[in-house]
Amino acid sequence: MIIQISSGQGPKECELAVGKLFSSLQIEFPDVEKIYDYPSGDKDCYKSIMFSSHEDLSMLEGSVKWICVSPFRPHHKRKNWFIDVSVIPEVKGNEYGRYLDNRDVIVESFHCGGKGGQNVNKVETGVRLTHIPTGIVVTSTSERSQHMNRNDAMRKLKAILAKREEQSKSLQKNKAWQEHTQIERGNPVRVYKGMRFKLEK
Repeated sequence: MIIQISSGQGPKECELAVGKLFSSLQIEFPDVEKIYDYPSGDKDCYKSIMFSSHEDLSMLEGSVKWICVSPFRPHHKRKNWFIDVSVIPEVKGNEYGRYLDNRDVIVESFHCGGKGGQNVNKVETGVRLTHIPTGIVVTSTSERSQHMNRNDAMRKLKAILAKREEQSKSLQKNKAWQEHTQIERGNPVRVYKGMRFKLEK
């Protein structure tokens, strides 16, 4: 499953919440793997982060509320900050050529630790893909074989490119990243509190 966390058009506090939510989910779901991020320029702040997980995380889809005094503007009256979590539909196999040409991808293998015990360090099981036209780089290290990691990395890259195409079409229609502009502030799926980002609900 591929998920995107977005700050929408929110201020720096929302961008910080994106980074905090991703870090929290990495602890809660150890197989979470970052695919792509869009930093905002401030430390630990992100416009959006896209990641993958083998878990069914569809229950996270919707808005997430962070209750916290602003670390950037301590005297600001607002204490409720909202970010968006969206499930990204994966591209089906027969749509592969629509988004990706093999000639545009550099495939590299590398040694990685993790599952598999000692054997995992004896072969180059990790795979890194670089999409030349866009400069997008994705990696996969979660599978036991290089072939499986290559397929996993391709799946992630296709999802990113498909998402970019969708966003481009939205921009042409003046709807620019609907997930980024239309964050639902009612009935958050989760509520976190304080700078320690403690889960309340």
